[in-house]
Parts: sequence; structure tokens; C-alpha cells
Amino acid sequence: MNLLTTRDYVVFALYFIIISVYGILIYRTKKTRHSDTKAFFLAEGSLTWWAIGASVIASNISAEHFIGMSGSGFAMGLAIASYEWMAAATLIIVAVFFLPVYLRNGIYTMPQFLARRYNDAVSTLMAVFWLLVYVFVNLTSIFFLGALAIESLTGLSFNLCVAGLAVFAVFITLGGMKVIGYTDAVQVLILILGGLVTCYMALDIISDHFSLDGVVPALFKLRSQADNHFHMIFSPGDKFYDDLPGMAVLAGGLWINNLNYWGCNQYIIQRALGADLKTGRNGLIFAAFLKLLIPVIVVIPGICAYVLFKEGYFQNELTGSGGHVKPDRAYPVLMSLLPSGLKGLAFAALTAAVVASLAGKCNSISTIFTLDIYKKYINREASERKMINVGRWATIIASLIAVIIAPALQRFDQVYQFIQEYVGFISPGVFAIFLLGLFWKRTTSAAALVAALSTIPLSMIMKFLPELSSGYFAPIPFLHRMTWVFGFIIAIMVIMTLAAKPRASVAEIVVDKGMFRVNTGFILSSVIILGILTGLYIAFW
Repeated sequence: MNLLTTRDYVVFALYFIIISVYGILIYRTKKTRHSDTKAFFLAEGSLTWWAIGASVIASNISAEHFIGMSGSGFAMGLAIASYEWMAAATLIIVAVFFLPVYLRNGIYTMPQFLARRYNDAVSTLMAVFWLLVYVFVNLTSIFFLGALAIESLTGLSFNLCVAGLAVFAVFITLGGMKVIGYTDAVQVLILILGGLVTCYMALDIISDHFSLDGVVPALFKLRSQADNHFHMIFSPGDKFYDDLPGMAVLAGGLWINNLNYWGCNQYIIQRALGADLKTGRNGLIFAAFLKLLIPVIVVIPGICAYVLFKEGYFQNELTGSGGHVKPDRAYPVLMSLLPSGLKGLAFAALTAAVVASLAGKCNSISTIFTLDIYKKYINREASERKMINVGRWATIIASLIAVIIAPALQRFDQVYQFIQEYVGFISPGVFAIFLLGLFWKRTTSAAALVAALSTIPLSMIMKFLPELSSGYFAPIPFLHRMTWVFGFIIAIMVIMTLAAKPRASVAEIVVDKGMFRVNTGFILSSVIILGILTGLYIAFW
């Protein structure tokens, strides 16, 4: 059923025209006479701090948040916000310790870092892992959730929605990182504005239902009606303990997940790799501030939908066959209640999030494939123009693969949890390789290669062995599993390195303490962010 009016389509059309025209202007005004891969893949030196920060968030926030995280908010409550709020603290660490090493050593891709620090075998293996995860987990889930939301609003077929998203995202991606970076600044403004409007309207519906006067009283009513949804830390025995196991969100596997995602992930760190250190750090701290807002615009609406569902609303819309509740339908249902015009803004915000994330992911896929696979093994003599064209074709092919696979995700109730768990199969090994590679010069290439080869088998053993043991072993929550796998891999790498003969020459990665100095403004911003996080966790413990 089409829930959009003519006014909504006009609002959405304005968004589409603004982004398209702005992208074309950026492409033309910042296009260099001689195209090169640095400019195309990294937008070297052309992104400002606000463009970097906005691009990081726009690429990170997608349908998996608007739909998936909102669905998790419906199911488990505010605890799912830990992924966002702890990410703000993680970005500070990345800006201080990771980014300066990459910039000082002229790193353009994460596989390039691995090749210089270890060897081509480690680099290529991890490049293949990243490409597989980016295409078959991340890109696929973004297409699925985005199309699911658009289908519910417009009445268009799922396949047509997927195709439309693919065309829009590829259109932006083919312009390179400069176009992505600057259009993302507009996209993030639209997605935050639209998200705040949806959150406000959801609270307004709660206010009307309970005869309250204003949004602030609605927040207090929301907490009283769904008190079990306003706890950040689950205890053993809680229904969702396996998803967010207690203190693991503050001092366990969530740190491994976040540090790997924000510090060792081409998709995210690529935005800052073409900047100078001050600009890159300012961009990341700006992204950290924006991260604090995300649970407001995606998790609170999910909790609102839960309260309304509990009161008897949306029974048909939020249940599937057999009466099974489908949490990932919560956000689209709320959007359907918005007034004409505002519904178009929310639709534009959702589309902005999806398209920006798709464009960023596609750009990272094309960067890794072109620079770390094609240039190295297929055509060593490829010209700059040839590599840019290869990158564009990689974008198109990756999108086609994801479009074909996307419908298979319909069997999952909470796709956000699916993404976190299956990305977590490689996160412990990747982070261990980077952590020791960055900060322990003695770490050997052989140790890194064994770590890369063992991370998926170890993760699979710890996930599926309890399921195959007929109850002999208790299932291990995936954040705990990541911690155990990370610990095993670190131990293996340390033992192998200590057992090997010291190398005659050190790795080609320069690290010195002076890199990690930060200015007063950065320190003050970090203190504010950490103070806000501390207050939130105390308030909602």
C-alpha cells in the first residue's frame, strides 16, 4: 500500500535534486585535469574536518540503524544504544593512536598497511576477507533493510526498491571520494533532521495517547510504561543477555568490535586518510559528537513503537505469519503515521542514510579491489585512468551481487544483530593483527598469517560447538566469544613471535611518541564526550 502523498513525493524529489545537483557541481569544480587514484579513492587534501566527520557518520548510519537498530530498540530497549555511545569513545582512541600512524606512513588502504608491516600474504588474505564481508554481509544488509522500508512506505515491489537504491548509490560512487565526502555532509544533515522529526512525532503520538502535554512528559511516561527497555546493562538470565552480555559492553567484546570497526576498517578510516592530522582528528571528534545523537533518532522511536504495540496498536503491521512479532518493521510503521510532507522528509532521511552508506561501502570495495588485488596481481602496469575505471566496474559488480543476495535476509528477525555477529567472525583476528602490528615492532609476519587464518575457524568452533554438543556446552554470547577468540589469537601471536629469531630489520612502519600529542581543543572535546557518556550510563544502568 502506498502511504506517501503528493506532498511527500515533492519533498523527496527536492532531496533527490539537491543531492544530484550538488554531487555534479562538486565533481566538476573539484575535478583535476589529470585524474589519479589518490584523488578518486581518497579525495586527498580536499575534504574539510566537517566533511570528514559528516561522511564518517553518513557512511556508518544506514538502514541497519533506522530499521535494524530501531527494531532492536523495540525488542530489547536502550541497551542497543551501547553500540553508538561506546563508538563515540572509540573514535577518540582512533583519532589519538591509530590515525597518526596511518598518516605518518602514507597509508591509503588497510591491506597496504598489512603489506608494509607484515607481507603480501597477510595483506591479500585480509583483503579477500574484507571484500567478502563488505559484499555479502554489509552491502547486502543495507540493500535489504533499505528496500524493506521503502517498500512498506511506497507500495513498490521489493526488487524495484533494491534496484532504485543501487542506481542512486552507484551514481554517487562513480564520482569518487570527493563527491561522496561532500554529498555526505548534506546527507547527514537530512538524515539527522528527518530522524529527529520522526522521534518527535513518535513521542507526540505517545503524548496524545496518554493525554500528556508535551514531548518531555512523554519521555517520562515512556520510561514508566517500558521500564524494562531503559537498562543499559543486562544481567545473566535476561532474555537478551546473549546479544549484549552484561559488562562486555563496557569492558569486553564491544571494545574489540568497535576498535576494529572504527580503527582498522577501510570503509570508515578512508575518509580521514587523505587529510592532514589536525583536520583528520577534528573530523573524527566531530563524528564522535554526532554519534551521541544517533540513539535518539533511532532507538527511542523503536521503544515508542513497543509501547504502542503493547497498548494494542499495530498488531497486524508488526506481526508476521503465525503471529510472530517482527521488530524490524517498527520504524516503517511509525513513519507511516507522520503527517503529509513530514513523511516525505523522513523518507528522504532514510534514503539519505541508505544511499550514503551504500556509496561509502562501494567506494571502499572498489579501493581495496583496485589497489590491493588488481594492481598487485592482475595488471601491475595499469595506468591511473585504467585503475579508476576498474574501481568503477568493481562498484557495479559488487552492487549486483548484493542486490541478488539481499532477499535471503528476510528470515532474520533482527538484522542488526545478524550484522554484528557475522562481522564478529573476523573482527578478533583483524584487531589482534593491527594492534600488535601498530604497537609491537617485533611481531612477525608468520604470527600475523596464522592469526588471519585462525580467526574464522576459532569463531565458528566457539559458535557452533555448543549447538552440536546436545547441551553439553552452554552457548557463548557472541561478544564474549569475540573476547575469547581475541585472547587466543593474541596468545598465539605472542608465543610465535617470541619463539622466532629476532629479525635483522624492522618493519617499514614508523611510530614515535610525538605522533600521539593532541591540542587543548581536542582534549576539552574528549572530556565533554566522556562526561556525557558517563552520565548516560549512570542514569540508565
